[in-house]
Amino acid sequence: MNDYDKFEKKTLSKRIQKEILDYIQNNELGIGDKLPNEFELATLFNVGRSTIREAISMLSSQGILEVRRGAGTFIINTEATINDPLGLKNIQDDYKMVLDLVDIRLMLEPEIAALAAKNITEEGIKELIQQCEKVESYINQGKDHIREDLLLHTLIARYSCNKVVENLIHLIYSSIYLFTNIAQENWNERTILAHRDIVSAIVNRDELGAKCAMISHLAHNRNELQELKHQM
Repeated sequence: MNDYDKFEKKTLSKRIQKEILDYIQNNELGIGDKLPNEFELATLFNVGRSTIREAISMLSSQGILEVRRGAGTFIINTEATINDPLGLKNIQDDYKMVLDLVDIRLMLEPEIAALAAKNITEEGIKELIQQCEKVESYINQGKDHIREDLLLHTLIARYSCNKVVENLIHLIYSSIYLFTNIAQENWNERTILAHRDIVSAIVNRDELGAKCAMISHLAHNRNELQELKHQM
C-alpha cells in the first residue's frame, strides 16, 4: 500500500470516527452504553467492516470507547464527544485541517523549544531524556508511539515554564490524532533523529539550536504532507 492509499484509508476512517461520535451525541448515549455491532455500524455508515474496526480502534486509543471481547464495544468517556475547543469536528477537508495544524505548530513550537532550553530544570532534563528514549523504544519495537510522541512535545511545552503555553499546546495536541497517523511508517527513523536533536539542544540550554531543530522537524513533516498531496 503506497502513501496515497494509506492517506485515503486513514481519511475514510477519520470520517467514520466523526460519524460515530455524532451517533453517540445524537442518540444521547452515555458511559456504559453499548454501540451497535460491527456489521450494524458498517451498514449504517455504508462502509466496510475494516473501516469500522479502524475507526473504533482510533476512538479506543483516545479513551472514548472500550472493546470487550465477547461483549461488544462500550462508551467509557463522553466528554471527548462534545469537547472540541478548536472547532475541528465539522471540518470536512481532513488534509487541509492537517496542514493548518502543522502551520500552527510551526508558528508556536520553535519558540516554545527555545523557552524550554532557557528555563528547563535538572529534573525536567531527566524526564525529557527518558521520554525521548521511550518514544524511540516504542518506534523500534513497532508499537503505537503516538501518545508517547505527543507527551514528549507536551513536556517541552511544560518546561518552557509558561502555563498558558502548556495549556495551549495541550489543546492543539488533543486535535492532531489524524496527523500523527498519516504515513508515519516512513517517518519513524526521521522522527527519532529529529527528537534527539531537539532534546539535545534543550538539555544543553541551546535556545537557538532548540528553535532550529524544531523548525527542521516540523518543516520536514509539512513537506512530506505536501508531497503526499501531489500524489492525490
